[in-house]
Amino acid sequence: MTSWKLRSSHRNWEDWLGIFLGIVIVLAPWIAEETANSSAVINAAVAGLFVMILAEADLMNFRRWIGASQLLCGAWVAASPLIFGYGGSGSLRIWNLVTGVAVVLLGLLELRQTK
Repeated sequence: MTSWKLRSSHRNWEDWLGIFLGIVIVLAPWIAEETANSSAVINAAVAGLFVMILAEADLMNFRRWIGASQLLCGAWVAASPLIFGYGGSGSLRIWNLVTGVAVVLLGLLELRQTK
């Protein structure tokens, strides 16, 4: 049986995935065509930029605090529909939930790794 060794060392694809997820978070209001709620758009832009910056920092120099920060940003993105009041309808809440959970899982994976 092949061992993927996901927990043993840090991989660059994880950081590139984080950058991609950050881009998706930034673009989610336009993908979902729900740009009327300005607080949701600003939140997506800021949170997505944070995810991208953290992933880029992780690409340059792997640190545990970056993985923890990614985990927190992902949780914020996933909880944003409830915080900003657009959790009841529309596809933006689904985009935020899916990308937020993906960033949380990526942060957990990175926290379990050692360099």
